[in-house]
Amino acid sequence: MKINFTGKTAIVTGAAHGFGRAISLALALRGANVWACDVLEDELLETQRLVLSAGGKCTTRKVDVRDKLGVEKFVADASETTGFVHILVNNAGGVLGQIGRPLEDVTPEQWNDIFAVNVSGAFYFTQAVSPGMKTARDGRIINISSGAGLGISLTGIQAYASAKAAQIGLTRQLAHELGPWNITVNNIAPGFVRSNPTTERQWESYGVDGQNALIDKIALKRLGTPDDIANGVLFFASEHANWITGQVLSIDGGK
Repeated sequence: MKINFTGKTAIVTGAAHGFGRAISLALALRGANVWACDVLEDELLETQRLVLSAGGKCTTRKVDVRDKLGVEKFVADASETTGFVHILVNNAGGVLGQIGRPLEDVTPEQWNDIFAVNVSGAFYFTQAVSPGMKTARDGRIINISSGAGLGISLTGIQAYASAKAAQIGLTRQLAHELGPWNITVNNIAPGFVRSNPTTERQWESYGVDGQNALIDKIALKRLGTPDDIANGVLFFASEHANWITGQVLSIDGGK
């Protein structure tokens, strides 16, 4: 299966490390002009360095996905060369340093912050790219959710499980709204992957017994890698997924 994105512009949010970095590299190595953003500038520059050293194209910008005006400016700048953004990967998200706590102890700010970065950010970026995609009658939008959006969160953070489920609902809704313009909207729900400082801390917190128990629940009896998630993005973004939209692909080693 040959995949080539030469001449296409791709935006990847949350690209400072983990899934976002792997996705940025994978798209760039197949010819895409990648525009990567995050709030972590140093790590984002490392993503850019890795892409450029591999021979790819990558422009980086500090963008908070909760800032609608900042999102719109970033999309406008990315669209200048090709006229529109061909591929959008809404990867930014996470738990924002929060830990699991009883629901009665969760503040409105903690609840709303997780929804803002995991759901509103994806909505703002999709709003910003959709006019150009509609005009071109072409576009691929891939949202990175989580197995927590299909079941429960291993972290015990209620807002995270709820936000990721909401993002899946948004994916399905937008697939029907944007489908008449040949724009596909799909979702990837990763299982547990050691991909960033947060997941490393989570992994260590389980201890040896907990780690073994987690792996034992996986059909393939091993953890995945950020590249496994990036491969799913490549498929959804490619011409091979022309007639696939509104779908959720679990990349979790089998549950």
